[in-house]
Amino acid sequence: MLQLLPDTPIVPFTILLAVVLTVPPIFERLRLPGLVGLLVAGVILGPSGIQLLSSDDQIMKLFTDIGKIYLMFVAGLEIDLAEFRKTKERSLGFGVATFALPLIGGILVGQLFGFGWNSSVLIGSLLASHTLLGFPIVNRLGVVGNEAVTVTIGATIFTDIAALLVLAICVSIHAGEFSVASLGVQLVTLGLYSAAVLFGLDWAGREYFRRTGDEESNQFLFVLLAVFLASVGAQAINVDQIVGAFLAGLAVNDVVGRGPVEEKIEFVGSTLFIPFFFVGMGLLLDVQAFIDSLTTDLGLTLGIIVALVVGKFLAAAIAKILYRYNWNQAFTMWSLSMPQVAATLAAALAGFDVGLISESVFNGVIVLMLVTSILGPLMTTTFASRLPQPKIDLKTENALTKQEYPEDGLPHPFTVVVPVYNPLTVRYLVEMAALLARHESGFIVPLSIAQAHVHMDEVELDSAMRMSRRLVNRSVEISKEFKVEAQPDIRIDDDIAEGISRTAKEQNADLIVMGWSEIGGLRARLFGNIINNVFWSCHCPVAVMRFLDEPTNIRSILVPLKHITPQTSQEITFALMFADTNQGEVTFLHVCDPRTAQQQISDFESQLSTLISQSSFNVKTEIRTIRHDDISRVITEESKYIDLVILRSIRRRTAGGLAVSNVTMEVIQDLTCSMLLFGEPHT
Repeated sequence: MLQLLPDTPIVPFTILLAVVLTVPPIFERLRLPGLVGLLVAGVILGPSGIQLLSSDDQIMKLFTDIGKIYLMFVAGLEIDLAEFRKTKERSLGFGVATFALPLIGGILVGQLFGFGWNSSVLIGSLLASHTLLGFPIVNRLGVVGNEAVTVTIGATIFTDIAALLVLAICVSIHAGEFSVASLGVQLVTLGLYSAAVLFGLDWAGREYFRRTGDEESNQFLFVLLAVFLASVGAQAINVDQIVGAFLAGLAVNDVVGRGPVEEKIEFVGSTLFIPFFFVGMGLLLDVQAFIDSLTTDLGLTLGIIVALVVGKFLAAAIAKILYRYNWNQAFTMWSLSMPQVAATLAAALAGFDVGLISESVFNGVIVLMLVTSILGPLMTTTFASRLPQPKIDLKTENALTKQEYPEDGLPHPFTVVVPVYNPLTVRYLVEMAALLARHESGFIVPLSIAQAHVHMDEVELDSAMRMSRRLVNRSVEISKEFKVEAQPDIRIDDDIAEGISRTAKEQNADLIVMGWSEIGGLRARLFGNIINNVFWSCHCPVAVMRFLDEPTNIRSILVPLKHITPQTSQEITFALMFADTNQGEVTFLHVCDPRTAQQQISDFESQLSTLISQSSFNVKTEIRTIRHDDISRVITEESKYIDLVILRSIRRRTAGGLAVSNVTMEVIQDLTCSMLLFGEPHT
């Protein structure tokens, strides 16, 4: 049957697409990492299986190389340099410890099993880096702001760079005659190359992004060109290409930021090339040799695993003593720094290709990846859940009630911009804005935007302008009912969302109140919509309403809270402010994992109570904590006797539109009461 397949590059590409689409979800249902499934698929499809794919095929080599480069580039791109700068001294200290101790352990293992010094050092460097597989877990638990977590994340920069530099030196030594002079030349060349990539690409990226503005497609191509140029440059100085890819990721990190270009880059990588790389790794696995590594070479495999686990633990223990952390913080640092995936596998493949490490070591590294990618996240879930929530000061962190003083030194009145474009919803929108503005002694800006045309004398534009005047005039009449000043604004703009965001900035608005439109449909995912784009570009919080009754009739409000962060403090303030306008009451609902420690729940409730007491609003509040696996179901059930549910979105935009969690989308679809989606200006 295999002989019936045409001899064309389309065949392996089609097979790879089918594998990436189907295999990871199956393994994730079995509570195993999807990457493990890709490795297994590679083994089954490769020479040790049905021989449908071959690692010697030029197409597979190309896909594997691109995936390896992409993997290391994304590893550099995802490092949070802002968090690293906050704790750079401690991050550097822990980075040195969590790099040096596993490195020494790996060298000892290599020497114990008869490897040369160069190979032993490379084995040690494979254990010295780490992959933050547990980051989504600490992010979900809301403890990313804990110093121990921040220090571990920052240490990734040092460990990955140092491990890749050791790899570069080992490979260059292996390629030729070793001498002190040649080593010195290699180090100088490597230093000059690193500086050229880090500073040159950073400068070039900033200039290009500044000149191209919102041309996301060209910016995406620029980043791709940068990473592959850096990889080619690394090979030109006899350094493995993954070193250049990682440095390129660091170089454009600040330039790209957490924006749509980064989302496109990571989307392409995580969807195509990085999964292709893991399938390619599976093709290289010899099943018999892999079994031997668990039998005849079991000592070597166990030695590698023990050297890593013990080395990472000792580094975390040293950090505990030096920085006076508790054991939960130390164990969290240990679990976060344990997984070996990205840099380890890429470096192991590079060492294996040039003959620096044997097949038994390569298979041992695969076993190491399987063990640590399962054990690390499990331990992170256990110990990170016991960390205290970061302390937030509502008065200092909350941008919603923070008054700014312009150049004249006078306090800025509370300003609400209300985009009006649907005559059927204008009443509720203006009522909501007027209630808030009156409560804060401010004013509203009813805004209507007419879509621009090439010719200003177009009949459609004249019609749109007449509709805009009727809408803002109606808005002014409604605001008078609430004795609130209205300063209407009519604008002609090519892009409605940008027109709203620009007007809000020009008016120095404190809040934007908008009407609801579908954000999760096919059209919204393909083309985006006004809500998505305003959330992304605005400078102030945005409240998107889907009300079933007049705002003046809202008395009971439900606010689900996952974590307490500087951003959620704005949501808390908004809920209290709105409830205070109607003498309503607010229930704060915390749905947590059934395994969450009681101490962590108590800390959450205590901090939330403190934040509420810091506010100036006289509102009746209740804090409810429910342990349950199905968050959306709990929220939906609790909302049945509530007038309004306030949900939260974030500013980060993905390839599919606004970053709204699956839980939020499920709740939005199931709610039978009024709903408000609140988005903060910063993530």
